[in-house]
Amino acid sequence: MRGIVDRLRDCHELLPWQYKALLTMRDPHDIEYLMGQAREVTQEHFGTGIYLRGLIELSNVCRNDCLYCGIRRSNSQVSRYTLNREQILSCCKIGYKIGFRTFVIQGGEWGEERSQWIADIIRDIRQGWPDCAITLSLGEHPKETYALWHEAGADRYLLRHETHNQRLYSLWHPRQMTVTHRLQCLEWLKESGYQVGAGIMVGAPFQSLNNMVEDIQYLVSFKPHMIGIGPFIPQHDTPFRRFPSGSVDMTTRLYAILRLALPQALIPSTTALATVAPDGRLRGILAGANVVMPNLSPKDTRGLYSLYDNKAAMGAESAQGISRLADELSTIGYQINWSRGDSPAI
Repeated sequence: MRGIVDRLRDCHELLPWQYKALLTMRDPHDIEYLMGQAREVTQEHFGTGIYLRGLIELSNVCRNDCLYCGIRRSNSQVSRYTLNREQILSCCKIGYKIGFRTFVIQGGEWGEERSQWIADIIRDIRQGWPDCAITLSLGEHPKETYALWHEAGADRYLLRHETHNQRLYSLWHPRQMTVTHRLQCLEWLKESGYQVGAGIMVGAPFQSLNNMVEDIQYLVSFKPHMIGIGPFIPQHDTPFRRFPSGSVDMTTRLYAILRLALPQALIPSTTALATVAPDGRLRGILAGANVVMPNLSPKDTRGLYSLYDNKAAMGAESAQGISRLADELSTIGYQINWSRGDSPAI
């Protein structure tokens, strides 16, 4: 097993059976060797600093009806909200004062009728805080819309591909959504000049080890600047409410594997990981993650952005808990890096 880990570190790519071997190995010494190599590579490229992104959850209104998601269109139990311009800029003002130099605007997927409004918000943020990076995570849109937002000042875009397997994708999404279009959107984002993030859910319904191997191969081939991976967590008002959550162990293994395959990628230790386990975020960092995304959203809307149950959004997961976060990081030998944290060229 250690030979496979060493090969991945040296060559940045493996055969499918070798990826599967790393995902299924059980010897704790081999697992720790994988994690240790991932930490070494992370520190070679980024040191022991962890980048912060201030998360602003724009809206829980969504036109899609994905079967796993708590803000799916057909969920009538959700109290819908959309932040206005003043609320968004207030979040940025508060975040900048704390020290954030990247804002992540995340929300449900809208139609194109509000694309110009979003572009205007991006321009306002760019004008008000010109030294900050702006990341968007707003779903699938035409190439022209991505270009509009990039020209307005957005630097990065997060769009998880979720799975590279068409059959599995069809089990999670309504018929009008296809993995082909999702992957096309990722290509458009790269062509538009963004730093691009892709990624998957771990342990989602009907997902197999072979599916995860396919996703690793896709990510290695696509070479995203950012990799967003978190465990599946059920939401009580969705068709997938009775499925179990994905495991921290499998999620962190994927962090480590992808860190060795893509050593310069930005990999967040996700809120979902912190939701599944109290020490999930720290375990993610010890597996090669180098980003955390505290919540900057207004406190009265955080509970409404309920993609999954029991989402961690307060305490050290919030922008108001930075000192607690710093203390937690120090227990494992890391500290906050307050810079923008742009991805190196990949």
